[in-house]
Amino acid sequence: MKSVVVTGASTGIGFACSKLLLTRGFRVFGSVRKQADADRLRAELGAGFAPMLFDVTDEAAVKAAAGEVRAALNGEALAGLVNNAGIAVAGPLTELPIDQFRHQLEVNVIGPVIATQAFAPLLGTDPAMTGPRGRIVMISSVAGRNGNPLLAPYSTSKHALEGLSESLRRELMLFGIDVVIIAPGAVKTPIWGKAEEVDLSPYQASPYFPALQKIRGYMLHLGKTGLPAETIAERVFAALTAPSPKVRDEIAPDALQQWIARALPKRMVDRIIAKRLGLMPASRG
Repeated sequence: MKSVVVTGASTGIGFACSKLLLTRGFRVFGSVRKQADADRLRAELGAGFAPMLFDVTDEAAVKAAAGEVRAALNGEALAGLVNNAGIAVAGPLTELPIDQFRHQLEVNVIGPVIATQAFAPLLGTDPAMTGPRGRIVMISSVAGRNGNPLLAPYSTSKHALEGLSESLRRELMLFGIDVVIIAPGAVKTPIWGKAEEVDLSPYQASPYFPALQKIRGYMLHLGKTGLPAETIAERVFAALTAPSPKVRDEIAPDALQQWIARALPKRMVDRIIAKRLGLMPASRG
């Protein structure tokens, strides 16, 4: 039986990937941060799902989990690592507390590096593993090529993840391990629904406050109208199993709008976005 590790499996894309891969005959090791989620997923997904309890930023805990997975594999190479766990931090960059920006990068960039280093030997950098070499799937975003105002931490993390993935793919050619980027647009996941929990009170006196309120509304809208997580799971399955997957698979509900935004001059796109959010400078007489 082929085995896959999925980080951030408790909800959203990670949960959808775990569920789909189980139905396609894989054994899934899924990471969660809470014991309650581990118990819930084990009961809901069945014996083929093995929960791992760790935060992707905890290097020691991730390495310990990799040791447990190695023992379970009994010498057979891991078929895939899906680096999915992530968060979205919002706020004006000139006013955002540095610790919040740092936390964004720790989870969305350093986390995948920690997981990749821990599980790469099981994917096949360790010659002792038998069977076909595995693949790494990085869950990026259309934000990996676009930068939205007031979401600079998230956009930065996804731009970094895309550069990291390209470099890693070329490094791991030595071992026959492929790296594939999945770049969704808006997806119906709790990552956007949590926007309602974001405390905007520190920015009440900021000139950005009205735009922040609009951004929060936009994020909540995405959480309700985006692509089903199951659609992304299908693309992840293809990335893990297709004979020659695309190196970057972008899936967006507004694909035409994304294309137009990239085709237009950057200054024009700047003005369009600024007008929508109320970020145009006041005219001076």
